[in-house]
Amino acid sequence: MTMTMTPPVAPRRRWLAPTAIGVIAVAMWFMPVPEGLTVPAWRLFTIFAAAIGSVVVNAVPILTASVISVATAVLTGILSPAKAYAGFANSTILLIVLAFLVARAVVKCGLGARLGHVVISLFGRSTLGLSYSIFLVDGLIAPAFPSNTARSGVLYPLAYSLATASGATGGDGGRQRVGTFLMFSGIVSLSLSSALWLTAMAANPLGTEVARAFGVDIAFGSWLVAASVPTLAAIALMPLVLRSLIAPEIDATPEAPAAARRALAALGPLGRDERIVLIAFVGMVALWASAATFKLDSTAVAFLGLGALLVSGVLTLEDISKEGDVLATFIWFAVLFTLSNQLNELGFMGYLGQKLAGSLGGLSPIVAGLALVVAYVLMHYVFVSQTAHLLALFGVFLDVGIRLGVPAAPLAFQLLFATNYFSAITPQGSSANLLFAGSGLVSQRDLYRIGGLATACHMVVYLVVGTPWLMFIWR
Repeated sequence: MTMTMTPPVAPRRRWLAPTAIGVIAVAMWFMPVPEGLTVPAWRLFTIFAAAIGSVVVNAVPILTASVISVATAVLTGILSPAKAYAGFANSTILLIVLAFLVARAVVKCGLGARLGHVVISLFGRSTLGLSYSIFLVDGLIAPAFPSNTARSGVLYPLAYSLATASGATGGDGGRQRVGTFLMFSGIVSLSLSSALWLTAMAANPLGTEVARAFGVDIAFGSWLVAASVPTLAAIALMPLVLRSLIAPEIDATPEAPAAARRALAALGPLGRDERIVLIAFVGMVALWASAATFKLDSTAVAFLGLGALLVSGVLTLEDISKEGDVLATFIWFAVLFTLSNQLNELGFMGYLGQKLAGSLGGLSPIVAGLALVVAYVLMHYVFVSQTAHLLALFGVFLDVGIRLGVPAAPLAFQLLFATNYFSAITPQGSSANLLFAGSGLVSQRDLYRIGGLATACHMVVYLVVGTPWLMFIWR
């Protein structure tokens, strides 16, 4: 699983983007600190912005930008070592690493290929049908998973198996765009299924508690009613949008179902390793689904599943040693997660939210509500956690909107839905994205380009379709 490398460029041009980012960062570092911010908050933002900016313009890979940014933050005294390295002990990030390894076992034993053939035999007359099958599976299992990160560990092996069974491989050959299409189907599906169900993402119940303080009472049923129309519209639309944006090499595959059935017949019954992986995987899914009920730690469940695979010999230490990009993903996400959290703790996120929201005085309620939602979504470019984003800004934006005359319930729902669907905006926008981003089937450039465009489409659907629906049911 390797991230696609960007093509080489001429030596002189190669240094233009990093040099420009460096000059801008130095200028920001020494400029007067905006009133209301501390020096550490402003300079940590400078480091964070330089890291993200350098990745967006393809100046350096995301791992390179991350390690330089954390080193700069510590060596300049902006962050203490304990705070800077806290992300490496975060349970969510460990869960991602474990999910990578378990997914590797699904592929290695052949169960992934078998699963891919089964789905292709049912939905494989087109790559669009495969995309819709990913959305369908995710939507059905989502209400039982309060962690979209854990759910990505279930969905990713399916999407990856469909991609490889369709001939997708990393690099320049082998139907690369088919792989990109199916990987993004998984990323976008997770963002929308989390918005459909109250219990599908951990931040949703937290948001309802904040909304209750503003007089908006939201229960499981009322959330589902409010979310159903805009979310189902987005689910119906987004595979078509992704196909248009990505243009996979093949579309119609009328012979694929019959070929998949022949491949399944040739595979014969489940082998020993497949049975072991299937039992371990189903057990992990069952424990993840019941984690909230029995107060189980999702990361511990993943450790248990990995342990079973190692004891059985399905996975070996040699297999793990080959997964070099697991370490790379662990490092860059841990660093960006920590920097984002520290920006929040230093007050930068709240300051930015207050400035943006406070500038809307004098606007009509409709325009103010629209501006608040757009600003809330765009600000996720500087967050690496949906929950941290919600805790930092949801109450601030809702309070300002109500003061400007925006109806409380529709605004609360729009912001809560956005907390889910904006997860696709960057590869680090949600930990649930990382398995797909690290598949080797999506380029670094596309992760930002298509992620941003998909999020813009989400926002249009929720605003255009969702707002009238919310006004109708909450009038």
